[in-house]
Amino acid sequence: MTKSEACERYRIPPEILSEYESWGLCGAVRQVMGDWQYDDQDLERLGMIMTLHDIGFSPEEVESYMRLMLAGESTENERMKMLDAKRSKALDEIHFRERQLERMDYLRHEMKKGKK
Repeated sequence: MTKSEACERYRIPPEILSEYESWGLCGAVRQVMGDWQYDDQDLERLGMIMTLHDIGFSPEEVESYMRLMLAGESTENERMKMLDAKRSKALDEIHFRERQLERMDYLRHEMKKGKK
């Protein structure tokens, strides 16, 4: 599958494919007649890369995670630490937003109370 086909069929942004190619993590990806060709294993990896981007990993973190993943099961603890750190940060953000909502609701309540 070519780069443009992968972008269109799986809605993978071209920047993600370029990152993947630049990291040298491609399995059977090779240039054929000037265009990159992706196999099923590459598409699986790209799915993981998209997931990591979606959960807030930076490009550098994605690359580190993918290198660890490709290194095998012996890196599971390191990958779990990365996921745990990202999860903790997400929970902190959720709690911060909850506090913001509580304050907004208080102000709204006070305004409504004042109109009565």
